[in-house]
Amino acid sequence: MDLGLGGRGYLLTGASRGLGLATARALVADGARVLVSSRSAASVDAAVAGLGDGASGVVADLADPGAAETLVSTALERLGRVDGLLVSVGGPATGTVLGTPEEAWRAGVDSVLLGPLRLVRALVPHLGEGAAIGFVLSTSVRSPLEGLAVSNGLRPGLAMTAKGLSDELGPRGIRVVGLMPGTIATDRVTEIEAASGDPAAARARTEAGIPLGRVGQPEEFGRVAAFLLSPAASYVTGTMVAVDGGRLRVP
Repeated sequence: MDLGLGGRGYLLTGASRGLGLATARALVADGARVLVSSRSAASVDAAVAGLGDGASGVVADLADPGAAETLVSTALERLGRVDGLLVSVGGPATGTVLGTPEEAWRAGVDSVLLGPLRLVRALVPHLGEGAAIGFVLSTSVRSPLEGLAVSNGLRPGLAMTAKGLSDELGPRGIRVVGLMPGTIATDRVTEIEAASGDPAAARARTEAGIPLGRVGQPEEFGRVAAFLLSPAASYVTGTMVAVDGGRLRVP
């Protein structure tokens, strides 16, 4: 299936590894050009080298109020045109509702909510009909995850922001979608499992609750994200798509 990505340009944040990098690979493989960003220069350089032709990178931290303008200006300079955006941010601090300090909640708001919002507001004036914006969320949008109180509190808010944004941008022919990854084999998941004190037991418990019986692979997420950002998904907007092996128990 031709996704129609040839010659199109995409900006991806938090894309030097994990789900963002997997999406960048899928986009480049289908002919798109990408600008990937993250907070680490070394990670950005490694990601760009692995992606090869059609990829460039920039260092940016979405929690920094100046990052949005830097990302947009660099994307326009490097790509010439921006046809889509994938917003992925690092997972906020782990912990319980009462055990998480206020500063961790504030940091989560800056990175999970305000950072993506600043970027979208800066980029939207440069998007044309047929462009797409994707937010990497979590299944915590619909069901809380143990030990991830900040994520449980903020991801649903970002999902509703994405839904409202789809209403605002729909008349301009710009689509907005959210992706809800379940347990995917990324460094973030490894960190969460390690924090449990028994990583093997944590993985076994997780897999027992997934109908497909296994955790997902980053490339499985990347293919779904690339499709949703592509012209092939031209009538998909305002929806949150689970990529979780069937784990969510609500439709």
